[in-house]
Order: sequence, then structure tokens, then C-alpha cells
Amino acid sequence: MTQVSEIAEHWFGLCRKAPVFRASETGIGYQPEPAHEGSPDGGAGGSRTIRRGIGAALSGTKTLIHNPQLLWFSLLAGLVLAGNAIGQGALRYLDRAVQPGVIVEFARDMYILDFFLEFITVFCLLLLLAGLVLSLSSKKGGPASFSKGLAGAKKYWKPIFLWSLVLALAGILLFRIWRYLFFGLPPDFRFLNTFGPYFFDSTINQFPFNWTLDWAMFTELPGYGGRSLLLLIYPFGVLEAMNFLVINLLLFVLTPFVVPLVVLERKTLREAVAGSFAMMKKIWAETVTCAAFLGVVVFGVFLTYLLVQAVSGIVSPYETVMFHPTVTWITLAVLYNLVLLAFAFVVVTVGGIAARDLYLSAKNRVSAA
Repeated sequence: MTQVSEIAEHWFGLCRKAPVFRASETGIGYQPEPAHEGSPDGGAGGSRTIRRGIGAALSGTKTLIHNPQLLWFSLLAGLVLAGNAIGQGALRYLDRAVQPGVIVEFARDMYILDFFLEFITVFCLLLLLAGLVLSLSSKKGGPASFSKGLAGAKKYWKPIFLWSLVLALAGILLFRIWRYLFFGLPPDFRFLNTFGPYFFDSTINQFPFNWTLDWAMFTELPGYGGRSLLLLIYPFGVLEAMNFLVINLLLFVLTPFVVPLVVLERKTLREAVAGSFAMMKKIWAETVTCAAFLGVVVFGVFLTYLLVQAVSGIVSPYETVMFHPTVTWITLAVLYNLVLLAFAFVVVTVGGIAARDLYLSAKNRVSAA
């Protein structure tokens, strides 16, 4: 344990160098308003807070439109989350296929495999975020190059590695607490399960997310004991990946400036975490407003599935015994899901750009304080 602590302390003190970030080189992004004294929560101050938060999101959208190369972040982030869903399905398959033993039971009880999968996913996402921030900050006249930013992010893999360990551990603990709280609800409060860790369960069984009545297509596959690997990935693996995403988005909103401080100012991880919390004290309302605005946009687009149901006349194909969706509706449902996912990851990219812009605003406020 002493050696582990020494290594952790060494990593927390990694790359202690003087800041080299110069805001004048960025050239794009959200231009923060001057800081104003007074109450930020009421009257004109509250209105300015809302405008700044939404303005950061809109500015991030404009930046993405003018820098389409940044859509590589959306694609790669989507592939990372797809890998998480496949990994979740693989864990379920191993849980069924491997005979229980001391090692297997220990790994299952201590959530070691879940932690490992979450760590790998978080590390990849943070590395992509570092590439996104660097690509924006290295822009000089021309369009931002995500490939150059991602190449530069490799230099910071050690602090990102350690920060991924911290976030993965926090994510596992939060999810277990979240699940146990909702599973322990008394009968009169079971309606709150709608907001619990399996919020997506009831929706994913509906059309257009569940597009077939042929349940055997998912459950019966020769050679796998009547249990299809596809079923373990969709819906089970996808559900776990969505729950993972919700928890980690919350952690990101709470600590949005750690990665920018590491890659732009070359702060040590310990300094970056402390600096992120110091900046959040100055700009927490704008950060929450920006995140809430983007969340509302995604949720509003997600609700279009109700329109698809109304047009198709299909709500729950699995429970509708006398009706099978036609091939046309199944095809449209698959395309709808792909478009919805693509839109969600584009919004995630906008959120990453907005986090960098909010960082600049917070930096100005800290400097002016």
C-alpha cells in the first residue's frame, strides 16, 4: 500500500511546469462577458447567468459548424460507448458461461470487471476530450484539426490515466448507491423507480426501440444454450452503457475544467482538480445552465419517438401478439435510432467545446478576482 501511495503521489505531482497557455491564440469560441459584482442568482444577474450558459452552448454549436473535423470526436466517442455496450454484454455472457469459483465470485462481488470496463471507457473518452480541447486551442486562422489535437493529447496520458481511475471508482460507487436506494423503496414510493437506474427499461421495450415481435431472433441461437449474444448486447449491454453514461456525465459536470487545466496550463492532476473546483465556484451556475440546456435539447429530440408511434400505430410490438411490424417500419425504426444516436453524440461534442469556452470565462474571472 505504501508503494501504491508513493506512485499516486508521484503522478499527482506529474509534469510540474509553468503555464504556457495563451488565450489570444485560440481565436474562436465563447467570448465571456466581464465579471459583475453583486448577486448572480436574482434579477439581472440571474438573467446574465442564463444567457452566458445558453450562450456557451450556442457558441459551441457555431464552432462545430465552422470546424466539421471535430465531428471525429462524435464518431470516436460513439464507438467507445458502443465498445462499452459490447463489453457489458460480454460480462453477462462470462457470468453465465464460466463456472463459479473463488476468483470469479470475488471479481463479481467486488465489481472488479465492471470497474475495469468503466476505467477503459472513461480513459478513452477523456483522451478524446483532451484532443478536442487541444485542437480548438491550437487553431491559428484555419479550421481546427482534431487529429493534431488527439496526437498532442498523448503527451498527457499519465494524468489522464490517473484521473480516469478516480472517475471510474467514483462512477462505480455512485451507481451502486443509486441502485440500492431505488431498490429499497417502500411500495408506496415505487413510482420513483421511473427516475432510477433502469429509467430506460420501459422505453427500450417500445417501438421504435424494440422493432420486432420475433423474440426468438434474440433469444434462440444454436450453440449458445438458447441465449443469443445479440440479446446480451441489446438491450442489456446498451442499458448498462446508458446508465454508465448518465453517471459519468454527472461527474463531468461537477469537474469540467480538470482536463483543460491539465492540457492547456500543464497543471499537475492535484493542481487541476483544485483549480477546477475554484473555477466552478465562479461559474457553477453557467455550467449547470449550459448542461441543462443541452440535456433539454437531447430530451426534446428523444421525445419524437412518440410521434413515430402515433404515425406507425405501434407502441409495444413485443406485447402485441396479433401484429408484426412490417419490414418497412423495422427499417425506419433502425434508421431513426441511428439518427437519434448521431444527434446525441453531436450534442456531446458541443458540450465538450462549451466546457472549454466556459473554462476561458472562469479563468478570466479568477484572474480578475
